[in-house]
Amino acid sequence: MSGRRLSVAIVVTLAIVAIFAVRLVDLQVVRAAELNAASLNKRAVSTVTYGARGQIIDANGVVLADTVTRYDITASPRFVKDSFAREVTNADGSKSTVTVTTAQALAEIAEISGADQQAMLVKLTENPESDYAVLARGLDADQYRAVRALKIPWAYAEVRYTRTYPNGAVAGNLVGLLGTEDPLNGLEYTEDSCLDGIDGQSTYERGLDGVRLPGSTVTKQEAVAGGTLKLTIDSDLQWYVQQQIAEQAVALGADSASAIVVRVKDAHIMAMADWPSADPNDIGATEEPYRGSLAFSGAYEQGSTFKPISAAMLLEEGAATPGTKLTVPSLMQTPEGGQVRDATAHATLNLTLAGVIQNSSNVGISMLATKLSNSTRYDYLTKFGMGTPTAVGFQGESGGILSKSWDSQQKYDVAYGQGIASTLAQMGGAYQALGNNGVRLPLTLVEGCQKPDGTVLAPAGAAPVQVVSESTADQVVAMMETVVTGGDLSSLLTIPGYRVAAKSGTAQLAVNGVYSNERVVSVAGMAPAENPEYVVIASFVKPDTIKTSAAAAPTFQKIMTQVLKTFRVEPSTQPAPHLPATW
Repeated sequence: MSGRRLSVAIVVTLAIVAIFAVRLVDLQVVRAAELNAASLNKRAVSTVTYGARGQIIDANGVVLADTVTRYDITASPRFVKDSFAREVTNADGSKSTVTVTTAQALAEIAEISGADQQAMLVKLTENPESDYAVLARGLDADQYRAVRALKIPWAYAEVRYTRTYPNGAVAGNLVGLLGTEDPLNGLEYTEDSCLDGIDGQSTYERGLDGVRLPGSTVTKQEAVAGGTLKLTIDSDLQWYVQQQIAEQAVALGADSASAIVVRVKDAHIMAMADWPSADPNDIGATEEPYRGSLAFSGAYEQGSTFKPISAAMLLEEGAATPGTKLTVPSLMQTPEGGQVRDATAHATLNLTLAGVIQNSSNVGISMLATKLSNSTRYDYLTKFGMGTPTAVGFQGESGGILSKSWDSQQKYDVAYGQGIASTLAQMGGAYQALGNNGVRLPLTLVEGCQKPDGTVLAPAGAAPVQVVSESTADQVVAMMETVVTGGDLSSLLTIPGYRVAAKSGTAQLAVNGVYSNERVVSVAGMAPAENPEYVVIASFVKPDTIKTSAAAAPTFQKIMTQVLKTFRVEPSTQPAPHLPATW
């Protein structure tokens, strides 16, 4: 009995071995080619995982540029069959299977995504052996979920990140624009090292039918998001300033307009506005020359807003005091045979230096400024920041035009802001120095970059420059205050409860090397005058209706009033000093 059992066991064992042997031959010999081909279709597929671009935010955390998740629907054309089976739930809750053709599936995707059904079909059929085709781009989360619910076996979603600008044109000229792949301009471009994310990589296994195998994804490199770029500007104030210069520019028929607000204590730019403004969400609506910041790139002769700078040199060198007496004609013949004239004809005036500033006399400031050598004046101008771009380093920023060699007429013209070109940003820096006890700090637009790990990188700023003494700066501000208390534009510049120091400017623009009837009109100033906290400059280029600085005065007054209110600056408690304008 035991012998029979042993024999049966041997027979069974031999049978099993025979079956395995036959199977082995079948796998390794008979079906080798077929299985090898199949194994090629079950291979690792490499995919890119994108590192999200960082946000750009204002000083209060308001998002000016953001990255949103979008989805591209892709397919491998060589795995697309004529149809596939889809399980559906019937009205009574039962399950059934329906057949869905490729055309039907594409129609469903088209209805959800808005993509063209025929174009998708072409992508699937023009290269049927292709392993990759994008059928629809830029789906939002709801659209993605709707496509996923279709359970199309050959359709996959790839995550993409799209740039969006929630506040539109607010600071659009500063923020700039991200193109399809790369940053194009503005802070998006200059601060790309902060904002740009690092892409990662992962792989997944795919079966014979092209379907991704669940649980097969392996991450080889994690994606790293970009940093958050924090600006110094206040977006609410920025909006207000943009509205004000736009309104006045349209009323004046100006070609362009710019304005800047600088916090005196640290030279932070609280607002930097340009008109026409640019909306990064619809950049095509703005002509190309106005897509950047004219406040940084537009260098032109500033006119009489330069006179306080010339006065500061004179005081610092001991060549004049606010009470220095001058006999000022409306037209002066220079020893070199040239002429200097005031904006309007007048009888000979007995003016002090304070009166020269208040009356904006080109003749008066030229008579005094030329007491200093050209080289001395040039050195002061460089310390005030003229001739070189600001520390901001904005894309396309101009350093202006400051010649080291002045001809016999230019040495007079520079005193009142002609024969030298500068940007609004440079002027903002110069006035910040006058308001900051003579110390010019580097203008700052970017407060810092916070990386995903929490590290905060602050921009490397230039060293402070002691341009003039505290005493000189205070005297210049006091002379500028007489423009508001007693000048022709007093009623347009006064802000109840606050002492304001300001200077108007009307500069001729040269066309083909010859001064024309075109003007740049500006008002620059600071408040409170007894302890300046904020500098404001408003400027309009080529106005049609009013071609004097009276055109810029109302806008300056509105912006400065809003600044004082926004930042809750305490009203002045002491009266302005009395500086005689005449003798």
